[in-house]
Amino acid sequence: MAEVTLKNVVKQFGASRVVDNLSIAIHDREFAVLVGPSGCGKTTALRMIAGLETVTAGEIWIGDKLVNDAPPRDRDIAMVFQNYALYPHMNIRDNMGFGLRLRQVPPKEIDARVQEAADILGLEDLLDRKPKELSGGQRQRVAVGRAIVRKPKLFLFDEPLSNLDAKLRVAMRAEISKLHRRLGATIVYVTHDQVEAMTMADRIFIMTKGVLQQSGTPMEVYAQPTNRFVAGFIGSPAMNFIDAKVVTADGALLIDAGDFRVGLPESFRAKAGPWAEREVVFGIRPEDIVARDPTAVAAGGRTLATRAEVVETLGSEIFAYLACGAHSIVARMKAPEIPLRVGDALEVDLDMAKSHLFDPGTAQTIV
Repeated sequence: MAEVTLKNVVKQFGASRVVDNLSIAIHDREFAVLVGPSGCGKTTALRMIAGLETVTAGEIWIGDKLVNDAPPRDRDIAMVFQNYALYPHMNIRDNMGFGLRLRQVPPKEIDARVQEAADILGLEDLLDRKPKELSGGQRQRVAVGRAIVRKPKLFLFDEPLSNLDAKLRVAMRAEISKLHRRLGATIVYVTHDQVEAMTMADRIFIMTKGVLQQSGTPMEVYAQPTNRFVAGFIGSPAMNFIDAKVVTADGALLIDAGDFRVGLPESFRAKAGPWAEREVVFGIRPEDIVARDPTAVAAGGRTLATRAEVVETLGSEIFAYLACGAHSIVARMKAPEIPLRVGDALEVDLDMAKSHLFDPGTAQTIV
């Protein structure tokens, strides 16, 4: 396998810079996910790694080889596309072995590699079928199998699950993760789905407008977002953001949002203290808002009185859209024993130790 390194890579189409000074280092055998909204430059970055797009500036290395000018066939990569790209007139066996035949690999070796990939992916009974006879998930496994038989240094996946329904996406996420562990492969995977990124990646690289915003393990970017964009993009439902001010009362630091005041943890003092009497953006994730236990001692300084505006029931949990004065917040909570209805009053506690403050000007994280 191989490391992949991008050094100050730029891609420009006319006056539009779609990848802007991108520098990342993907380790050998790592599962790296480039994630971001549509148009953020992640697929263009992947296509430059593959050699399908030229590099405007910067360097791309695969292993110890500079590949800026190397054609795709000389980069020892295999790519899995969103649309499967199977030949409809060939059966699955021929689809998986076609690339090897072009490279004049001996027929016996082709058969052995195809059979090995079919065994890994559970395609043994489908090798004589045509693509039209397969389901979407089976076709995607064939596309992955066609990449496996190449035994490349590097696997590139370009939104491979986008055409599948929700149930199949979950199943294929697990299949690709198991495949990574079995092959010990280096994988660069592109998606706009932050759930795929969180569940599959060793490290996530989050992009927007062609610029890398943050990289790290899934839990690092979830718990320690570097700016408001990352905080809002990672997590479902998205983090709640409220315009507020840091104030002091009796020596304590509080968040004043007009309709409510909540105390900040003492651990925030070093970073939040300089923002006293200044505007900030207060952020808290829906899962860090819980219904207050009426039998428990009131949580001083972090309890809000709210009213339910919308309630989405998902079985074991609910998404409650709550009004607190002029503010609207979303809470992701365990389903209550007594159903919560629209219009019901609800007291909630905020886990302030997991809250965040952002600079309203730069959108960078304060704490």
